[in-house]
Amino acid sequence: MIKVGIIGCGKMADQHANQIQRIVGAEIMAVCDREPLMAQDMCERFKIENHFKGLHEMLEAVKPDVVHVTTPPQSHFELGQICLEAGCNVYIEKPFTLNTAEAEVLIDLANQKGVKITAGHNGQFTHAMVRMRELVNKGYLGGKPIHMESHYCYDFGDESYAKALLGDSDHWVRKLPGSLLQNIISHGISKIAEFLSGNNPTVIAHGFTSTFLKSIGQNDIIDEVRVIIRDEDFTTAYFTFSSQIQPVPHQFRLYGPKNSLIVDDEHQILIRIDKKEYKSYLRYFVPPFEYATQYVGNFGRNFKKFIMNDFHLPNDAALKTLIESFYNSIIGNSPLPLSYREILLTSKIMDDIFAQVVVNGVSSHLSEISSKNAIKEVF
Repeated sequence: MIKVGIIGCGKMADQHANQIQRIVGAEIMAVCDREPLMAQDMCERFKIENHFKGLHEMLEAVKPDVVHVTTPPQSHFELGQICLEAGCNVYIEKPFTLNTAEAEVLIDLANQKGVKITAGHNGQFTHAMVRMRELVNKGYLGGKPIHMESHYCYDFGDESYAKALLGDSDHWVRKLPGSLLQNIISHGISKIAEFLSGNNPTVIAHGFTSTFLKSIGQNDIIDEVRVIIRDEDFTTAYFTFSSQIQPVPHQFRLYGPKNSLIVDDEHQILIRIDKKEYKSYLRYFVPPFEYATQYVGNFGRNFKKFIMNDFHLPNDAALKTLIESFYNSIIGNSPLPLSYREILLTSKIMDDIFAQVVVNGVSSHLSEISSKNAIKEVF
């Protein structure tokens, strides 16, 4: 049995607890929160035996094998250090840390202590993304990706919700170095980072505040970002974050030297784009038929998983897959579901984006000018 502890008893902790309790051989031994009523309430709802206010107290009393850190990101580094020093494996929710320097320290410490650590990039493990990765590993692209496109967008919903979230100047999201962006975009960036072969990609970013946010007086929040990434071996990628695109896209596209792939995570659809030549008018009839067949196949796979009670919401299913894979890597000493290189590269790209588009929460004119100069240098 793998003994689990959870730090932070908010909404994200509930999501973790739901999935942990679906994993055979895992048991949540304790939860911890500086607000005792939160910890007690979570224990009652999930039938967990122990709850604590202090982290050191929980670690000493329960000695968990794995600790899940589901607190606001500002505390991730300190809590991660404490757990690693205690000899625990650690799962840290996204964003992993506030910057790459902190991420490097935690990963180095995990290696020194002989334990493992991972980041909450569960968007990498939806059903569709897992199927995509299987095709790539089998060589479907015909080589390494030439270009990638990642769209990870966000819907504020109605105006009242946006005001409640963004109108609070003390909200922890607003105090992140990357503000709203830092709490969301790691899901989309990590998809790109996985397929980059170098460690120092060129990143060109432009960010601005949408008309919608300006209309409700939120002029200091950047909610529209466009990014160009070029790897050292000239693999390129585009990343798009938007709060205004409808319907909200969560898509990833991989373009290879032979074939290409499209993942629609919002609807759990994977589409193969094969390189085929058709004579005359056949190109207007055969590909549409083949694409229609693929969509029907996606429907069948999704429906089968639903019938077998294996089709939870995409993020829930992905969270279970990531957690279970992390536990298996600990028990069987097998490779981690997310490599440390991928975690660090995701963090580095995010640092580069924030440095260009966010200065004290607002778009920097100087950053925009430097980005234009960078475009000239790259292209």
